[in-house]
Amino acid sequence: MHQNYHFLRHLTEALRQEATGLKFMECFSQEKDELVIILAHARGKNNYYRPFFIRATLRPDFACLNFPEDFNRARQNSADLFENLYDLAVIDVRQFKNERAFGLVLENNYTVVFKLFGNRSNAVVFQGDDVIDLFHNRLVSDNNLHLSELDREIDQTWEAYQAANYDHRKVFPTFGKEINAYLAEQFDATPAPSSEQRWQIIEETLNHLSRPAFKISLWHHQPTLTLVALGEVLREHSSAIAALNDFYTTYNRVGVIAKEKGDALKILQKRIQRTEHYLEEAFQKLLGIDGEVKNEEIGHILMANLHQIPERAERVTLFDFYRNQDIEIKLKPDLTPQRNAETYYRKSKNERIEIEKLQENIALREGELEELKNHVSIIEEFESLKLLRKYLKTNNLLSDAPILSPTQLFKHTEFEGYVILIGKNAKNNDLLTKKYAYKEDLWLHARDVAGSHVVVKYKAGKKFPNSVIERAAQIAAWYSKRRNETLCPVIVTPKKYVRKPKGLPEGEVILDKEEVVMIEPKGM
Repeated sequence: MHQNYHFLRHLTEALRQEATGLKFMECFSQEKDELVIILAHARGKNNYYRPFFIRATLRPDFACLNFPEDFNRARQNSADLFENLYDLAVIDVRQFKNERAFGLVLENNYTVVFKLFGNRSNAVVFQGDDVIDLFHNRLVSDNNLHLSELDREIDQTWEAYQAANYDHRKVFPTFGKEINAYLAEQFDATPAPSSEQRWQIIEETLNHLSRPAFKISLWHHQPTLTLVALGEVLREHSSAIAALNDFYTTYNRVGVIAKEKGDALKILQKRIQRTEHYLEEAFQKLLGIDGEVKNEEIGHILMANLHQIPERAERVTLFDFYRNQDIEIKLKPDLTPQRNAETYYRKSKNERIEIEKLQENIALREGELEELKNHVSIIEEFESLKLLRKYLKTNNLLSDAPILSPTQLFKHTEFEGYVILIGKNAKNNDLLTKKYAYKEDLWLHARDVAGSHVVVKYKAGKKFPNSVIERAAQIAAWYSKRRNETLCPVIVTPKKYVRKPKGLPEGEVILDKEEVVMIEPKGM
């Protein structure tokens, strides 16, 4: 909100009191995307009398002003800017209507405008109505600006709100994401608010925005300067200049890690939402199948009533002995009643396969959801940027691309509600063991021979049943060089006892603890 029109109104008023009457002594840049302006009462022999410093950071990813108490100019790599303005007095500080811009009005009809337009932020010098100089020359379209066109008149009356179909964003484009988020919270706090109630909340918020009460908050894991209560409020100020200085320092001190942490958490939240959406749809589909009359039941009803079904009938009404009521059944007229029943039995088989597949996918996605939420918990605790970046890279969390699910990466099956993942080759085994198996999971491998790593995913609060361990061991034996033996020794151990030291060949691991079961190999 440090670039927001409503905050800039307060800042303009504060700067008017500080800067009016001072002279534009110097302007220079010694870092890319940053300029410094020095205003002062007079130019001394070696220094300035009561200087006022304006530092404008105008990077594409971060544009902000601050006002240091002192600033030492470097002797090298420093370039003078806007030299034709030197020694001109500041006669006003002007805020442009409904716009994220304000200007230092100087003598001789000059104005230095700070245009805080996100990644298009710039400092622009006007003489009269026309542009004569730019800080960022790469923003060539700024040469076409006219001072007289920077004010933006907007009808913000109740009638305009009605005409905009009660969409306040169209009437108050100056609000920005912070104020809109605040309004959304206020609307949600009022049960089913009417349009009139919403307008009253908007008017109360406008009144709130006019008060000089500035908050430095952590919102969405990033330092934020606000005029409304959002996120975790760290500090409050009554001075716009002090608030902006505090925000600038806070952002540069904790903002980098907060931003990278926030970006990562946003990506994870998107993935969590996608996974939750998939699970909701899958559950609804499963409920739909369970709620319908089963094809197998229809087959049984037909077989029990073959003598009552007319030849070449397209529909027949029979007694449903599962529900003690009549049921109308659709038939294929070119098939005999018995063949129609067989058709329903065939559909029933496909229905069971679909249910099993849905249940398997649900179990896998629930595991993914748990892993994503675990990533969120871990990332929120990071205080070291280096460790955060390493964790994000190691766990492949730097992209918003959809996660490849375990079902896409590994062979898999589901048994008694437990998901079993099977590595495809040595490299795939490493991927499974190192990145997709967690310490609570069960890890299996045929002993003393090459074979697949097999992982049984842990279910919170439950011990692995013996039947599940036996089934996973059968699979581990099957996907090994001992497939054709009568009995195969299979290692069974929690994943936490499996290590992969640096330099070990692909697919090889070291075990700190193991048990061995003898099992007959059996595939999926």
